[in-house]
Amino acid sequence: MPQREAIFPANRHALYEAHRYSAAIRSGDLLFVSGQVGSRPDGSPEPDYERQVRLAFDNLAAVLKAAGCSFQDVVDVTSFHTDPEKQFDTFMAVREGVIGTPPYPNWTAVGVTWLAGFDFEIKVIARLPATA
Repeated sequence: MPQREAIFPANRHALYEAHRYSAAIRSGDLLFVSGQVGSRPDGSPEPDYERQVRLAFDNLAAVLKAAGCSFQDVVDVTSFHTDPEKQFDTFMAVREGVIGTPPYPNWTAVGVTWLAGFDFEIKVIARLPATA
């Protein structure tokens, strides 16, 4: 059975340490990324929803990069939204700018009532590229 390897992006260790979780776990050729949120440098939520979503995608990109992959390697996505009806158009506009080209990953969007002060969170599973 493959060993777990924790992956952390640069400049994000304090948030993960404060809440005692890994940004991502590499297991074999899969990368399981923890939910990423749109936090300010101090870990607090960005109050502007669109900016919060953009920051969450930026944070996700940083984790993927730290593992040696990109959005093109993502195979499964789950996004969490505190007010989907009001937020979805803005979310979709941001998503379209970062998701890449077909084939698109699986995607499940979930409405929730609480995200620790955030309004959006995104988690993914990616297949790590083969190394030469």
